[in-house]
Amino acid sequence: MRSLGDRMPPEIAIRRVNAENVDDLVNLIGELARFERLPGPDEEAKRRLRRDALMDPPRFNAFVAYQDGVPIAHIICFFTYSTFLGKPTLFLEDLFVLEGHRRKGVGRELLRYCAEEALRTGCGRMEWAVLTWNSEAIKFYEGFGGKRLDWYLYRMTESELRAFGARLKA
Repeated sequence: MRSLGDRMPPEIAIRRVNAENVDDLVNLIGELARFERLPGPDEEAKRRLRRDALMDPPRFNAFVAYQDGVPIAHIICFFTYSTFLGKPTLFLEDLFVLEGHRRKGVGRELLRYCAEEALRTGCGRMEWAVLTWNSEAIKFYEGFGGKRLDWYLYRMTESELRAFGARLKA
């Protein structure tokens, strides 16, 4: 994925996550967890995040937005695949802007970048999830043409996966 710096207002700089700024990403993920009222990554998860962000190739694409050298936002995305379209899908895992920096165009530009990246890489669509209580994010995404799907999001945690596997072996 290319640099975002050419898309943002001049006072905002977007940098791909690397060894020098990976801790900024991890800290922003902690802020996102607080905002979403979820437990943030523990020390082991932070270690894995750093490792996975810096792999060659990385497990996910990550960028941090800075204003005056201060990290204020991040995006994480990766590619999945649509069997019905026969094309990749860009999945936007995180788009997070610190509260004091919202409504200034940073989120819009990050979303626009992801949409352009999806088209550039031949994706048939871009997808993301929003917590049902996050009405501001819902308005934000719907304001740019995002549509809520009639799908339920399901999840199995690692312990649930282990229990499922054990039940199958029994």
